[in-house]
Amino acid sequence: MNLPDCEKTLALLEFYSIREAAASCSLSPGAARIIREEIPLFDKGAVKNRKDLVLSFCNLLENPTEGKLQELPDVEDLFLPLGVEGSVLGPQEILALGLFIERGEELRRFVLEGRGAGEKLRDMAGAGPDCSFLAREIFRILDRDGRVRDLPALKQIRSRIQGLTRELEQIASRYGAGENTRQMLQSPLPSQRDGRIVLAVKANFRGRIRGIIHEVSSTGQTIFVEPEEAVELNNRILVEEANLEAELRRILRELTGRIAQNRGDLENFHRLMVDLESLRARAQYSRETGGCFALDTGSLALRQARHPLLGKGAIPIDLVMDPRTTMVIITGPNTGGKTAALKTLGLLALMNQAGLAVPAAAAELPVFDGIYADIGDEQSLSQSLSTFSAHMTNIGGIIKNATDRSLVLLDELGAGTDPEEGSAIAMAVLDHFTSKKTTVILTTHHGMLKNYGYSREGVENASVEFDRRTLSPTYRIIMGIPGESRAVDIAARNGLPPALVDSARAYLEGERSDVSALIAGLKEKHRELDEAARSVHEKESRIREDRRRTDLKELTLRQREYLLKKEGAREFRRFLLESRKTLENLVREIREGELTRDKTLRVKKFIKELEAGSSALTEALEAEEKILAAPGAEQDNPPAEGPPFSGSGGRGPSPEMPRSGTIGPGAEVLAGPSQGRGRVIRRDRKARTGSSGQGGSGRDAPAWVVEIGSVRMSFLEEELVPVRPSAAPGSTGKTAGWSAELDPDESRGPKLELNVLGMRLDEALGALRRQIDGAILGGLREFSVVHGKGDGILQRGVQNYLKNDPAVEDYYFSRPEFGGFGRTEVVLKG
Repeated sequence: MNLPDCEKTLALLEFYSIREAAASCSLSPGAARIIREEIPLFDKGAVKNRKDLVLSFCNLLENPTEGKLQELPDVEDLFLPLGVEGSVLGPQEILALGLFIERGEELRRFVLEGRGAGEKLRDMAGAGPDCSFLAREIFRILDRDGRVRDLPALKQIRSRIQGLTRELEQIASRYGAGENTRQMLQSPLPSQRDGRIVLAVKANFRGRIRGIIHEVSSTGQTIFVEPEEAVELNNRILVEEANLEAELRRILRELTGRIAQNRGDLENFHRLMVDLESLRARAQYSRETGGCFALDTGSLALRQARHPLLGKGAIPIDLVMDPRTTMVIITGPNTGGKTAALKTLGLLALMNQAGLAVPAAAAELPVFDGIYADIGDEQSLSQSLSTFSAHMTNIGGIIKNATDRSLVLLDELGAGTDPEEGSAIAMAVLDHFTSKKTTVILTTHHGMLKNYGYSREGVENASVEFDRRTLSPTYRIIMGIPGESRAVDIAARNGLPPALVDSARAYLEGERSDVSALIAGLKEKHRELDEAARSVHEKESRIREDRRRTDLKELTLRQREYLLKKEGAREFRRFLLESRKTLENLVREIREGELTRDKTLRVKKFIKELEAGSSALTEALEAEEKILAAPGAEQDNPPAEGPPFSGSGGRGPSPEMPRSGTIGPGAEVLAGPSQGRGRVIRRDRKARTGSSGQGGSGRDAPAWVVEIGSVRMSFLEEELVPVRPSAAPGSTGKTAGWSAELDPDESRGPKLELNVLGMRLDEALGALRRQIDGAILGGLREFSVVHGKGDGILQRGVQNYLKNDPAVEDYYFSRPEFGGFGRTEVVLKG
């Protein structure tokens, strides 16, 4: 984009005001000059880099560190004299350089130590030279007010001047104190003329005090005389003062020379700090406008965008273009906000490419290679240009320069001439831009251009909304629908006499086409669609809220179920451990002695107590399940049917324990709530009352006698789960129906595989004994013992024990792939 066209667009869209506002946020005159002289960038990479840096500064300003940044003095004009050999800077000029270096380093630390700075900004701040040593040298010579400090050489000269001054004051005081001389003086206090101490002598005593006359008063009554004895002292003071000035100049010359030696680094430091401050000023302005940084997605979309120069009175607008659309034709009433929308879009595009945030809730803006605008009345009497001619001149220049990556804003295209011819010219211009795929936003009142938007691919109509009830615009842009001009309504609202308004309506009705009716119908349909969309949105919100409440209720129920199961499992475990201890004692007594009637009665009594306790636990669990299954406790994923504390972990039969198959004598089953494995002996001749499973109504159900280990018990058929027969000897010995231990303590319940590696022999044999007892109780006929090879102590000990245990039917080493001589398979008697 060439500079004249760019400057014209910047002025037309009032970008200079934005630039000035951003510059006013700067703490450096040099940074403010940079911002005021800058134009937007048109290179995609440069725009992204600038926005990244400004965004980093915005993050820093959101998280400020302690301390406040101070103004950077303007020192740009001092670099020229620093390049001239022998030049001497004044104390205030050197002070400005020292303050600039110090405050520049503060700005650098603000970036490097602050929270939120991006890597690009940190790299930029850290790249400049370190000039802090120059600041230390400057403030070794000067104080913070710019005065040269009392260095030793200066101190000596000033001391001599003070001594001579005291001698002069003593001479003058003698004249004022003496009886003879006091009456000769107009004032006992001495005065100064030309830097020398003199006495104010009365004219009539002119010759009485010898000395040099310096001045006579205007009245002639007073003569200012320098006494002879003071002349030498005054001369010596003048010499010392000259020495003082020479020493001061020498000090400043040497200090200027040291600064000049580092002129290159100082200029680079100055340039870097001014650039950083200009970025900080842009970030400060961006925060004050409450904007966001536009995304470069290739699309054009502004949501709740505000014109930054209209302040709080700006009405937000939405302008969202479909990615396939390159041209939008905005129609609608005068004062409806069409031109304001054009200017807002153009100005925000310029701000985006200047690295500024745009005042909008959300924005997507491409990086354009040129932004062109033809807005307003530019007629010129001096150049003999009418309104139409001025527009055509501007548009001709835009056509010449615009590309497929340009943004073109055209206000009232085809206006200022015959409507028919103006429409024809406008459509020809639009055809040109459409063929080049230039992004164009235009406003018009021509009806033919409304039809153009419907008949061309990549072109979309839009309108500014008009409230029929209040006869006023709402400034809302409606995409997809053209608007009516509503000129008669606006004329009536602005004071046109009613009779003229009625006459105009009569003329209009006679010439009106169906276009207005079509537009009105489209607007009504658009309104209905908006209402339907709002209704759907409200319903979706209600559904989401209902689902949230349902999910919360489900979570509560699952937590309750978990707590109930946990409590039930704890109770069941306690019951099982107590029963196990009793049964172990009974089994031990039976194995160690003869089977007497008393022992048999005790076993039967234990079994009855075990059944009673198991039934009580089952009833309690069923009651809890009914609570969870009550109305309002439905769940998306209810627990699977089956005993809550079965061997499969409380989720009913596992995939290895299907409910298919026939129950009959000889069949292997899992019986009762404990899911003990047993073999069906025969049908129980006494029918028992069972649960129908639907509300608990009783009925006679078939029952079977099942042998679990050495104990026979009666179970309802519904309490039995058929399983596949146990593996024959010689297999791996793993029983399909067994999937968990009776006790969570690994040192106690039966296991498919007992691992005694690392145990002493007596510990291993104790574990093996408990394993055999538990297997008998749990119906586990086959298991394996892992003892390893090693020295063979565990191997021989385990096999000797198995050889002598009456409950063991067979034992043998595993197959090589399952452990070989380091593992023994055990088969218990049925």
